[in-house]
Amino acid sequence: MERRLRLPYESIDELREVRAGDYVLLSGTLYVGRDQVHKRLGIMIEEGESLPFQFKGNGIYYMGPSPKMPGFVLGAAGPTTSQRMDPYSPMLMEKGLLLMVGKGPRKNNVVEAMKRYSGLYLQAFGGCGALYSQRIKSADVVAFEELGPEALLRLTVEDFPTICAIDSTGASPFFLS
Repeated sequence: MERRLRLPYESIDELREVRAGDYVLLSGTLYVGRDQVHKRLGIMIEEGESLPFQFKGNGIYYMGPSPKMPGFVLGAAGPTTSQRMDPYSPMLMEKGLLLMVGKGPRKNNVVEAMKRYSGLYLQAFGGCGALYSQRIKSADVVAFEELGPEALLRLTVEDFPTICAIDSTGASPFFLS
């Protein structure tokens, strides 16, 4: 089934409606954070610091950095491997970050946290970085600018194509590790 999800989403029920295997088009605000961003967010949570964006209602994209191309907001904007964020994902979900976009399988502890908090894991298509770049309308650095291309970004996306790899019940049309 094709679904459209506007970000930030208003209710967790919007995530619960998405089923494993659904084709999901994202529009609105989507944050980008990889390994170092997740590590820093984890430290901020442990130390009780204010977070650089509101987790509730928002999603995060595990995007591989690429130099900007002429005529585009960013360079190729393809997904990176999600499992590298798995050590931090349950902690972030506990704090309200329930929508994740990346590629590849997730560890069982992440799937269990998704079921506990009604999270959603959307798979972006590897090898489609140029297509994703066309779906990005704006990009701004939100935090950790010193990380260069791996800083925390805020994207505005339109009809960003994904497929639901793991839904809020833990179901998956693919694989679990």
